[in-house]
Amino acid sequence: MTFRTTRARLCASTAALITVGVASGAFAQDSTQDYLGEIVLGEGKRAVQTDTAIPVTVVDQDEIEDRQAGTIAELIDTVPGVTLVNGTTAAGSGINIRGYGANSTYGTDGKVLVQIDGATKGSEELYRIGSQLYTDPFLYREIEVLRGTVGSFEYGSGVFGGVVRLETIDASDLTRGELGFVGRQTLDFSTNGNGLASSTTLAWQPDEQFEVLFNYTRRQLGVRTDGDGNQINPDAGDIDDPSGLLKARYTFGAGNDQFVEFSYTKTQQEQFDVPYDQFGTTPFGNVDRYIENEVATLRYNYNPGDVAWLNVTAELLYSDELVESEAINGPNALLDADNRYRTTTFRVKNEALFSTGAIDHELRTGIEFIQRERSDATAGSAPGGTKDALAFYAVDEMQIGDRWTITPALRYENQTITQDPLNGNAEYDKDALMGGVSARYAFGNGWAVFGSASYTENLPIIDDLDDAVFIGQSEKGRSYEIGVAYDSVDVFRSGDSLAFKVNYYNDHLTDLTTYVGRPGTETVTAVDREGIELEAAYAMENGYYIDANAHISKGTAYRENSLTAPVGDWYQNPQDNLRLTLGRKFSDELDLSWEVEAAKRYDEGGTVSPGFGVHNLRATYVPQNGVLEGSTIRFGVENLFDKTYQPRLSTRNATGRTFKVTLSTTF
Repeated sequence: MTFRTTRARLCASTAALITVGVASGAFAQDSTQDYLGEIVLGEGKRAVQTDTAIPVTVVDQDEIEDRQAGTIAELIDTVPGVTLVNGTTAAGSGINIRGYGANSTYGTDGKVLVQIDGATKGSEELYRIGSQLYTDPFLYREIEVLRGTVGSFEYGSGVFGGVVRLETIDASDLTRGELGFVGRQTLDFSTNGNGLASSTTLAWQPDEQFEVLFNYTRRQLGVRTDGDGNQINPDAGDIDDPSGLLKARYTFGAGNDQFVEFSYTKTQQEQFDVPYDQFGTTPFGNVDRYIENEVATLRYNYNPGDVAWLNVTAELLYSDELVESEAINGPNALLDADNRYRTTTFRVKNEALFSTGAIDHELRTGIEFIQRERSDATAGSAPGGTKDALAFYAVDEMQIGDRWTITPALRYENQTITQDPLNGNAEYDKDALMGGVSARYAFGNGWAVFGSASYTENLPIIDDLDDAVFIGQSEKGRSYEIGVAYDSVDVFRSGDSLAFKVNYYNDHLTDLTTYVGRPGTETVTAVDREGIELEAAYAMENGYYIDANAHISKGTAYRENSLTAPVGDWYQNPQDNLRLTLGRKFSDELDLSWEVEAAKRYDEGGTVSPGFGVHNLRATYVPQNGVLEGSTIRFGVENLFDKTYQPRLSTRNATGRTFKVTLSTTF
């Protein structure tokens, strides 16, 4: 699924399932009461993607700004199935989706894929540090989170948890297509940790063919405290992270049917005398650490309007992720280990529209050449090497009449891993054929049912160079999903809208190598997990809206791929949780909302994670005239009642009450 397709599917109506009864009663009042403007249809903060069988959530720019998040991780933890391993800073947080991904040992385990403007990030098993998603939310216009395997074959292999795709802002987002120069200045303040962020964006569109954008963001944050006033990770010190974005597009050709686009992002972070273990579970010692993240993309597209089967894009993508560490108390083989991933991808893809009889096709095909270089870290936990991969994929979205949509997908990937010359010249080859199919049936009255089946392999990673068995073994995963969706307007009263999507998934992973021999895993080689995800929204013509999402799951770990020898509950099982937002929009001028996040107590296998409920308030004021026209004022209170709690999978308490103020003006 492309961003373009996702945006086209955004539904004008949004809805909530859980509290429909409350809304239809408590909010059933005269639609003209306190009415400040004409609203054709109400909408909430997030649209539910009901027109696809893929479990996907889109966080658009309005929601990115509304949440006033300091990290990307803090944004996507609002997606059902997404759990953070800590979340205060990019370097200390990891992303876990459906129970796979970051844990207290690794910031990632290769089962969650992250892309920025199409460039794939590295770090299969980054030891004792976060996800390497070092970047700032101010740089982005949209985040798409694909959960599970079935929608992942266009983006990579071995995706058991999901895909996080980030798209940077465009100049036209500010200029709105009008010629000239537009600037935006944003200041963000937060009380907990005395946070301050400044973001300056300049956009220039001299004519209809060319646009260019520049952004510079600097984010500073001191040590935060929990609800009891205790400092969270005080040894980590203060944060001072500069980020930047340069992006340009030139459109040309007959009817402007071609474009060339370049984007470059960079984020830096310095830490002095901080624990080597960012998760704070093991006292290895302290280090000075320097982190740098760069992404550069060059894209060419040719899309002649009179040739439906041709919409070809060629991309050259580069990602450079550097983590340098230097031990404080003299040389140390582990603490002095530097991690550097340089990933270069050349991709050619095409989107073809055609018909075969009664079937309309949207066929997306592509070929990728990928090279990932990992510098030798002079430590056994991070051997150096190079991975060269060649991949083909095909995804055919077939529309059969007005009711059926069937989408088969295939991906073939071949890779060669070569040792760093410092350690030898061994080579290891491996390939795999993966794929799946999803189907959706629409009844024509707003209701739809869908399901999918998929299979993927996580090919051996550079980290496995030192293991003669693991370097030749793929991790394998099968997944099955089924669900129901509803999307309609004028459901309970004129002008309202209701949309919801309920999805059940069942995963079975075998031949696992990531968790074999890890502390507390007892040689886990197979995992069964199942869960239910809910996304819902309800909106009324008078501006009231309700958004909700929830995730309920369980999982069991096994030895030696045997379903008769369970180890116990999967140690990365997240807590069951519910997030509910109640709000009202007064025309385009004012948006007020209250959000509650509730998590159920987890008490399985001797592990206890207490339940919790956290309340957040948000207000957005956008003056429509006068001296403040063109400005936006946002106010938020997170953890309103200053609750002390530690989410499951995190190693530290969450942040206590925080007041946030964001001022933004366009000139």
